[in-house]
Parts: sequence; C-alpha cells; structure tokens
Amino acid sequence: MLFILLAVVALNYFIAEKLALLNLFYLPCLVAAFVLGKRKALLVSMFSVAAVLFYVVMYYDNFTSAQSTLSLYVNIISWASFLILASIVVGHLHEQNENNIIQLKRAYTGILEILSKYIESADKYTQGHSVRVSHYATEIATAMKLPERDIENIKVAALLHDIGKVDISTDLIGKAASLSTDEKTMMDTHTERGAQILSSVGGVLSDAIPLVRAHHQYFDHEGQQGSASDEVPLGARILAVADSYDAMTTDRPYRSGMPPWKAMEELERCTGTQFDPDVVHSFKSILFQNAGTHRMLSGQEAAVEQA
Repeated sequence: MLFILLAVVALNYFIAEKLALLNLFYLPCLVAAFVLGKRKALLVSMFSVAAVLFYVVMYYDNFTSAQSTLSLYVNIISWASFLILASIVVGHLHEQNENNIIQLKRAYTGILEILSKYIESADKYTQGHSVRVSHYATEIATAMKLPERDIENIKVAALLHDIGKVDISTDLIGKAASLSTDEKTMMDTHTERGAQILSSVGGVLSDAIPLVRAHHQYFDHEGQQGSASDEVPLGARILAVADSYDAMTTDRPYRSGMPPWKAMEELERCTGTQFDPDVVHSFKSILFQNAGTHRMLSGQEAAVEQA
C-alpha cells in the first residue's frame, strides 16, 4: 500500500502535466479502502491530499503555467473532495461486506451445530459430542494463537468430524468395545466417508475436508503407517486431542467416562506418538486454567480411544 502511494508521488517528478496525475492517487486510496476499511482509507486519502498540497506549494510554477491560481485550487479542492468521499464510501462498503460475512459465518456455524445435533440425536451416548469437541478445539486453536480463518475452519471441521458415521447404525456405534474385524473396518473408514460427503457440497467446506479426513491419524508416523507428522494438518492434530478427550470423559454403553484429570493423563502418555505435544500442552493449560487444579496419575500402555 505504501509502495503504491510513494510510486504515485514519485511520478509527479517525472511527468510535466501534474494535474493529469492527480487521478492516480485514487489507486492507493481505493485499494486501502477495500483492504483496510474506511478509517485507514481516510488516512491514506488525507495523506495523498497533504502530499499534493505540499508539492503545489514547493513547486507552484509547475501547476500555474496553463491556468490561473483560482482555477488550480478549484481543481485541487474538487479532486481532494472526491478522493476523500470515494475512500469513505468504498471503505464503508467494505466494512459492511465484512460484517455481512461475519453474520453469515455465525449463521452457517449455527446451522452446522443443528446438523451435528441431528446426526447424534439417534444415540444418547454421543449427543452433544461434536459441539463439545468444537468447543475444545476452538479453545485450543485460540490458545495457540492461530489465525482467525484457521480457527473458523477447525470449528467447522469439529462440528462435522463424525458426519461419516451418518450411515452407520447406532447399534454398531454403541458396541464399539466389541467390534468384529469387518465392523471395525467400517468404523475406521468414517473419516474418509466424511471427507467425501463434505466434498459433495462444493468449495464452501473445502478447508475443513483435510481436517475431517486426518483427525484420526497419528502425530508420529511410526505410530501409524502413512501418518507422518508433517503430513497431518495442525487442525487435524487439534481435533484429535479434542475428540479423544471428549470420548474418554463421556459415558458409553460399554464403559463409564473417565474423570478429566485421568483423560488428560492419557493424552500426555500418548504425546509425541498419537498426539502433537504442542497441542496437548495448550489443552492442558486450558484445563488447568478452567479447573484451577490438576491431578496426574500414571496410565496404561495403550493407544487412547478416539470417538
């Protein structure tokens, strides 16, 4: 932005017809309005006007050769007024558009929450699971200071991470502790089926698809074939922790939920293999802040369950 403005100012030194160049100042001002909003666009336009006025005062003869002083200032005042007005209008439209996008995202997220509750409504043991996972994942992503766009994608992916189970019977979901080989294969493929379902709705969910597909992959490639840590998106690693924590702390037909401190201990035990250490550390900090206290006990040597 500053480069464009300086380039326009510099052109005034090399072109004889100065007034013809004034319209070039619209470029940085309108770009600033579209990218940065009304307030900063106004500052850029005022700086442009100040730069032109300074140039007129310092090199007055360059502007008066073909017109009177009165005509010169009328032209400059008219130009400056339209420049500032255009910056304000475009900046306002940009901010209005941004607000509309925010409102649309909120409505969109609300619809996804309703959809996730509908998906889970048939099984009382998984009701609210996706919403809770979304809450945990959003808090982790925020604590890790991820960009707002990434946080939004993680939230959406968390709400829909189990959508691949929509065509799996509730009986099969409920007996997860004693699945046959074929049934386990069907359950394990729900992440890929979920990604395929989301792909069918077009590009609006494209950023969430890799997270849904990879949220059961291990952080360490040695822990699970084809799951090298540098190939698993950070958002998927966050989902893995949030999903596992909620699965462990929620009652299921085949077992009671763990207490939070015990589930946290299980996550830490599998840190570096199944889970990203940075993600687990951030989640632990969040739980510690929310609970005020934290207990740790030793755990079993087995992979942590994921929902």
